[in-house]
Amino acid sequence: MFTDRRDAAMQLAIALEQYKGPDTVVLGIPRGGAETGYYVAIQLQGEFSLLVSRKLGHPSNPEYAFGAIAEDGSVYLRPQARSELPETVIEEVVLQQKKEIARRIQVLRRGKPFPELKGKTVILVDDGIATGATLFAGIEMCKKKGPAKLVVAAPVAGNEMENRLRKMVDDVIILEVPDYYYAVSQAYETFYNLSDEEVLDFMDLWEKNRKKS
Repeated sequence: MFTDRRDAAMQLAIALEQYKGPDTVVLGIPRGGAETGYYVAIQLQGEFSLLVSRKLGHPSNPEYAFGAIAEDGSVYLRPQARSELPETVIEEVVLQQKKEIARRIQVLRRGKPFPELKGKTVILVDDGIATGATLFAGIEMCKKKGPAKLVVAAPVAGNEMENRLRKMVDDVIILEVPDYYYAVSQAYETFYNLSDEEVLDFMDLWEKNRKKS
């Protein structure tokens, strides 16, 4: 069990030591992945930014994700999504999340462009992996940008998820794979949802550290 996201990120950075260097780009998936990604990037001495990806929530149960969309428009849909929902409904939810993605890019990344990934080692980081929907959309987006290596890293995930990811990317680093896995929060003593303001605090800290170096 991890004390908090910082503790998890520091342990994750140790496991990612082989990727340390200026040609590594760490991408946190907000909001929780922003804190985890920040500490990983500091330790690996690479670049750091946010990849904004949003789940597509079922209209009758928004917590149930039938897919996800990344900021470049890359969409991941569960295999049964189109049989469960009309195309018009899917398009409507996608449109709603595109608006939220645009807002988050302006607020959380302050409108800054997405970093160049071509030829880089790219590490997609989150504070834990549940359904994996937002991560899958992010993976599709990153693949289109020609990285030399694509890595997924998280403190905790389920066993089936780890196996699935290994078929999608070059390397997967998961610190804990519980036998009974029901929520990301179970791996943390202290866990809460970050606010936009808290994400911005980490982005500001990153800018200050970069200017010092």
